[in-house]
Amino acid sequence: MKRRLLILIIAAALGVGVAALSTMVLRSMQPEKPQVLSGKALIGGTFTLTDHTGRRVSEKDFAGRFMLIYFGYTFCPDVCPAELQVMSAALDQLGDKAKNVTPVFITIDPERDTVKQMASYVTNFHERMVGLTGTAEEIRAAAKAYRVYYAKAEDDTSSTDYMMEHSSIVFLMSPKGEYLAHFTYGTGVDKMATGIAKFL
Repeated sequence: MKRRLLILIIAAALGVGVAALSTMVLRSMQPEKPQVLSGKALIGGTFTLTDHTGRRVSEKDFAGRFMLIYFGYTFCPDVCPAELQVMSAALDQLGDKAKNVTPVFITIDPERDTVKQMASYVTNFHERMVGLTGTAEEIRAAAKAYRVYYAKAEDDTSSTDYMMEHSSIVFLMSPKGEYLAHFTYGTGVDKMATGIAKFL
């Protein structure tokens, strides 16, 4: 009698276990609820900097205009001037179609890139190019908003003659300050011009 009761108890326990396992399996087979994504990259944001004329500006000063933004530094020997030349040539290629696009060069080396230095440098590129500098904290905040990496090269010990390591990306922002597209280092003039034109 006791043996039969024990068998019944074990069978009942096994039944409950099998039912629970079946429920878990069925739940795992059901598709998860779809996640809703905004589709907008978290790139860009507010900033307050000083332009190459000495005027304090923020992102609000560019409202209503597209911005083509590049972070670099004037003492950069190769990558930065090459990218700024591509930006300038792409805008020239688009002509009047790109008249509402402002090319913006933001320094990641505020220690050396003073207002005077930026004013002299941007004249080498597009006529509408705006150079922006600021305090170390202001530059850090702007770079963070655009997910841009930069740092002084570790092997450079000189206090004035040093290199900077940094991301090399050109960002296209909408007249509302929203991210539209980006162009990585090596993008040619034609490809950049085509990429910009899609949003104009």
